[in-house]
Amino acid sequence: MSGHAPTIPAPGTPSLKQRVLRAGGWNFAGYGLGQVIRLGSNLIMTRLLVPEMFGVMAIATMVTVILGMLSDIGLRQNIVRSPRGDDPAFLDTAWTVQVLRGIALWLVALGLSFALVLANRNGMVPAGSVYASAVLPLVIAASSFSTVIAGFRSTKWATAFRRFEQKRIMQIELIGQVIAIAVMVVIGVATHSIWALVAGGLLLSVITTVLSHTWMSGHSNRFRWEASALRELFHFGKWVFVSSSVGILAASGDRLLLGGFVDAHVLGLYAIATLILGAIGGGVGRLFVMVLMPALGEIARNERSRLREVYYRMRTPFDLLLLFVAGGLFVCGQLVIDVLYDPRYSDAGGMLKVLALSLFAARYEVANQTYLALGLPRCMAIVNAVDCISLYTLVPLLYWLGGTPAAIWGIALHPLATLPFVFYFNHRLQLNDFRRELALLAALPAGWLCGYGLNWLIGYA
Repeated sequence: MSGHAPTIPAPGTPSLKQRVLRAGGWNFAGYGLGQVIRLGSNLIMTRLLVPEMFGVMAIATMVTVILGMLSDIGLRQNIVRSPRGDDPAFLDTAWTVQVLRGIALWLVALGLSFALVLANRNGMVPAGSVYASAVLPLVIAASSFSTVIAGFRSTKWATAFRRFEQKRIMQIELIGQVIAIAVMVVIGVATHSIWALVAGGLLLSVITTVLSHTWMSGHSNRFRWEASALRELFHFGKWVFVSSSVGILAASGDRLLLGGFVDAHVLGLYAIATLILGAIGGGVGRLFVMVLMPALGEIARNERSRLREVYYRMRTPFDLLLLFVAGGLFVCGQLVIDVLYDPRYSDAGGMLKVLALSLFAARYEVANQTYLALGLPRCMAIVNAVDCISLYTLVPLLYWLGGTPAAIWGIALHPLATLPFVFYFNHRLQLNDFRRELALLAALPAGWLCGYGLNWLIGYA
């Protein structure tokens, strides 16, 4: 616990509940509209490009994300939770570190691209795998430049989360998404090339970074290097670094492993299945990180005795949604794919049905955000380490025993290994309420019955 006195809201200041609901509403609306736009563009691009291109792009994106998370020291989370989160010197130091980190990440990505070229020339890459694609090194080198662009994003972005002022963030993301997708579709129509996807990603980074400086209120950043700010950033960030490193290896390990097992066509189908699932799980995860973590941080600072009640109050609607969707998609995932995509993508339906079960454990991400809010990133690091170990142990074993279908089951179910650790840490923090945990499980069979009913209603075998 911090030694700082609890923050007393000024008269007329909206309550925490009001601010959470307002911020959550903007996040939900913005994310929902963004996913509709993204799904629409995906439906267009899948008709312009072949599945292999989505497989290659999945690996290139994975490389950028992994590099970013392997060097994550929690700059945004630190700004959200720190008593110095509004201090210009602290913000400028964090921004300087962020810029340098973005440049370093791109240089590392260039090195990986060159290493991949050499590995292919020397026959070190499995023939027929995604890593053997001739265009992959160039796509990695170009798409990873987004780390440099994003490194210059203003810290106004982070302070907006701290203050629950997320309306402008949603507006910027939607504007950037619409413009980037329009350009991507135009290039896709003209070239039918994977470079349409690369260009869209880079343009989105440019738009959001520029607007973060010009269209958001707050401190305007400049390069600064304050020793005390650095100490605080790295003291908190060391465990975030460990947690993010193992967390991203687990989160991206599915593509990392499958990229070495299957060809680009199969990985492209997998990318489509995870796109559908990610639209749901990603939206909930976004709310966990961007709304619930700041709210829990405020509760932890000012009303620690209410933490368990607030923890479950915030978790309950998301648990019900994720469990219901998991049950429903497990039954009618094939129907979803067949309705949305042309027959070339039909095999993604079986993958979606199995992967839907991963939502069972995904709802416990709110526990990780609680650990961060309490200044206990070590707990999150341990949970993520278990997740990583279980993935890299179970998936190769199941692939060896039963091929790609068995590996997909391993990807869906490996997060269950983290639950004993989550319950243990929650016990130490007096957060567990097993009566509520059991009651929430009713949403899973309810979703299954609704999915079965939908299949029956449509007459879908």
